[in-house]
Amino acid sequence: MASLKKKTASKTAPKAKATTAKPAAKKAAVNKPVAKKTVAKKPVPKKIVKAAPKKAAAKNIAVKAVASKAVAKAPQGLPEQMRDAVLKILDERQAEEIVCITLTGRSSVADYLIIASGRAGRQVSAIAGYLREAFFKLGIKNIRIEGQGESNWVLVDAGDVVIHLFRPEVRRYYDLDAMWNGKQVQK
Repeated sequence: MASLKKKTASKTAPKAKATTAKPAAKKAAVNKPVAKKTVAKKPVPKKIVKAAPKKAAAKNIAVKAVASKAVAKAPQGLPEQMRDAVLKILDERQAEEIVCITLTGRSSVADYLIIASGRAGRQVSAIAGYLREAFFKLGIKNIRIEGQGESNWVLVDAGDVVIHLFRPEVRRYYDLDAMWNGKQVQK
């Protein structure tokens, strides 16, 4: 039995050594600093949604400041709004030789006379149609358009603003620019 105990003791002794060595190794591993791979963290992108309103607000402030200065310079009444709308459409629709004449104090017929040319009769007629739509958007309903059938000379009468649209050769023949600007043309 004693030999049996020795055998078992000898068998158990190495086990005891092995088990005691393992926890010591674990403790040593925990206590020693282990070189870890450092992963560079990517910066978290800021939400664009939060940044956009701040930029838009800054733009709105700048626009309001510019708009308030423009209002202080010249009051915008309905005739001026009509004039600006007409000039915008003429520019967008590629009208040529656009002339705007202020008639305030010179005539009781209208405040502004605008003269422009189109390259062809179809373009002149189309521009007159776009002007009608723009005046309807501004709330002006009493608009008269004359000469749209032939489209050589189209007259758009919106009350405060009168627009003459010509084909180039017809414009040269009638020469309304010289008549309203006071230029004396010698032929």
